[in-house]
Amino acid sequence: MEPAISSVFAVPGLSLPIIVGLALVDSINPCVIGVLLVMLTVLLKTGDRRKILANGISYTVGVYVTYLIGGLTLLTLFNAVRSVIFISQILYFVIGTFVIIAGLLEVKDYFWYGRWFSLSIPKRFVAYVEGGVEKTHTSLYAAAFFGAIVTLIELPCTGAPYLAILALMSQGGMNFISGLPLLLLYNLVFVVPLLAIIAMVYYGFGIKMFEGWKQEHRGLMRLCIGLALLAVGIWIITSVAEYLLWPLIIGVAAVIVVAAFLKYVVKFGREWPY
Repeated sequence: MEPAISSVFAVPGLSLPIIVGLALVDSINPCVIGVLLVMLTVLLKTGDRRKILANGISYTVGVYVTYLIGGLTLLTLFNAVRSVIFISQILYFVIGTFVIIAGLLEVKDYFWYGRWFSLSIPKRFVAYVEGGVEKTHTSLYAAAFFGAIVTLIELPCTGAPYLAILALMSQGGMNFISGLPLLLLYNLVFVVPLLAIIAMVYYGFGIKMFEGWKQEHRGLMRLCIGLALLAVGIWIITSVAEYLLWPLIIGVAAVIVVAAFLKYVVKFGREWPY
């Protein structure tokens, strides 16, 4: 029997701190904050601060609704696959592996930001995003539509934490109805930092301050995201293959130790400018 709505927060292996924590980790992604700052810069040029608030909120609504619909769709898909036990085990193993790889790439960006392969907006879409930003001041609908499109484009950069939480929800037997409150909460937490930045810019805080903060702490943001993803990825895999717990923990720890050794002892990559 599927869990009732009243017991939605009692799903085994899932709790409010995990939901809120992963949503916060997801929300501090430099990709998410970076696009918003570019959009707010354009809105500031109009000289109308009301547009910063109205169009900024409209953009955030577009992000929220798109993320929510995507989450509900994937949760339904995962539940359909879960009915076939063998396939579901493979699915969770694949998702867990993807989340661990994403976590390692995020941790890599703490040591060597942007080098080699990184989880970021695909380069072929960067020009489209920059062009779309210029249209966000025209109407609330344009801002909301831009938020929806950017959400889809940013998935390679932001999707891993969301995918992890959806896998955990599916493992807990949550369906469309019982999962809705959790996804509403997750996405609310996800957009709260965006709303906070919009409000502060509206009340006079400078864009350069936020941009400087993002540049200074982007490596640390990646590290926080990476460590959270590694923990959740191991959790997902060991839910169907418990014997892999210690090998995964030791393997992941070894990779991080080697990266730190190469960065700070061998000084590997020190010639690269940031």
